[in-house]
Amino acid sequence: MTALPNLLTMSRIAAIPLIVILLYFDAPHWRWLALGLFAAACITDFFDGYLARSRKQVSDLGRFLDPIADKLLVAAVILVLVAERRLTGWAILPALIILCREILVSGLREYLAGLHVSVPVSQLAKWKTLLQMLALGFLILGDGGAPQWPISLIGEIGLWAAAALTLVTGYDYLKAGLKHM
Repeated sequence: MTALPNLLTMSRIAAIPLIVILLYFDAPHWRWLALGLFAAACITDFFDGYLARSRKQVSDLGRFLDPIADKLLVAAVILVLVAERRLTGWAILPALIILCREILVSGLREYLAGLHVSVPVSQLAKWKTLLQMLALGFLILGDGGAPQWPISLIGEIGLWAAAALTLVTGYDYLKAGLKHM
């Protein structure tokens, strides 16, 4: 539990309430602060897995918590962006796709774990997570960024791209899971 990779994963979970609180303050400096904390949390997603493998500290707790930390972070940011009307209209659709897929895959993993079947994370799913986090970073910053750049639009386009990858990877997991049902 006290291995560095696990601590990094738990720090990502611990950062979520702080990020959420910062997202409720709608001034550029708060958005930048929220983005900085979000980026730091996202970076731990890379380092917890890298350190666990390189130090041979892969654990059941880490395998369990890492995807949950990712999903909690992404879901919390999406929900606050929608609640604060920074994500509106058609841009809510890719957010909904992402949230539904994450719930579906989590349920599928839970079911398969009961059958003692492990479904490893694919490389495409890792790219999906990266794209989600990048898009959400742009959306966190939104209008608080450089006014000459369409930051929110970049974030929305990224969210649509992430939703497309989300559908593909969700289908891949579902197809793998259906073999065991």
